[in-house]
Amino acid sequence: MNIQIFGTKKCSGTRKAERFFKERGIKYQFVDMKEKGMSKGEFNSVAQANGGCDAMINWEGKDKDTLALIKYIADEDKLEKIQENPSVIRTPIVRNGRQSTIGYQPEAWKGWS
Repeated sequence: MNIQIFGTKKCSGTRKAERFFKERGIKYQFVDMKEKGMSKGEFNSVAQANGGCDAMINWEGKDKDTLALIKYIADEDKLEKIQENPSVIRTPIVRNGRQSTIGYQPEAWKGWS
């Protein structure tokens, strides 16, 4: 398994995801979304596996202006605006090769091997 956890240090879901893998002795790589974010390829891969770009957005987030802009701009411009503002992405995003989940989903992770 090659687990990557994308999230922030303050996110409780991210901390729970890290704990899930630690408790099972599974090594993972943590990527802090505030420091690094996701590459375009990583983002597209996760979006494709999880129902598209809109499924990755935390519509309940604090940055209402950016969320409103993302909601109404053209699809081809959304990715760029999201990558400029990684705080609008739902976390944690957990990747295992081509498989990925958005949010805390331990039942899905148990099925990975």
